[in-house]
Amino acid sequence: MLVFIGLGLHGEGISSKGLQLAKEADTIYIELYTSLVPEFNLKELERKIGKSIHIVNRKTIEEQPDEILNVAKTQKVAFLVPGDPMVATTHIDLRLRAAKAGVETKVIHAASIASAAPGLAGLQSYKFGPSATVPFPDNLSTRPYEILSENRDRGLHTLLLLDIRAEEGRAMTAGEAIRIMLELEKKLKKNAFTKNTLAVVVARAGSDDAMVKADKIEKLQAINFGPPPHVLIVPGKLHFVEAEALKVFAGAPEEAVR
Repeated sequence: MLVFIGLGLHGEGISSKGLQLAKEADTIYIELYTSLVPEFNLKELERKIGKSIHIVNRKTIEEQPDEILNVAKTQKVAFLVPGDPMVATTHIDLRLRAAKAGVETKVIHAASIASAAPGLAGLQSYKFGPSATVPFPDNLSTRPYEILSENRDRGLHTLLLLDIRAEEGRAMTAGEAIRIMLELEKKLKKNAFTKNTLAVVVARAGSDDAMVKADKIEKLQAINFGPPPHVLIVPGKLHFVEAEALKVFAGAPEEAVR
């Protein structure tokens, strides 16, 4: 059996059920490349579980999953992942491979940035269109800008995830993402992301020092949001309750949400 267990958004985000199933597992794997988990301590989690945890990288999960699947054919395997297990496409792919290999799977859910960021900002989750990831400049893509433009045309909110390269110890900040998106605006000129665009930065969602700030891009550029992980939200058409929530929960000035 292969049990996918979410770690949630911070070091204490794993559920009691997830912790119990990890304790019952014969072998435990963990990946830490799809997202950052602030305050996460691997040694402390190993102490709580009472077993060692094997770290696996992107290549193992996406190109060489047989290492895990072969073990799961005869043992109970726990696979720990940041956030909620089935938000990342790579984990859905691994679950599909397990099913095709005749390995039973189970999913233990946890908090996800996909629901936490809108909730912290006070935005209605059902009003979000497709999300996108802003990649680093050396792997530049117009896709996040195109997704944003399409969502805005439909009046929908957009969640922009920011690139992470765990193997390099790099995680994009909101400031970097804003600069990249402004450059894309200069090239594509669809008026989707300008200095006058309202946006929300959510930093370290789920942590005690989480930070949420809504304002025009020009103002957000000047703010230091501290260490990652960060995400950007670009609101579409606001309901009056959402506008009020952005003022109360994210400090948006009145003129920014009109």
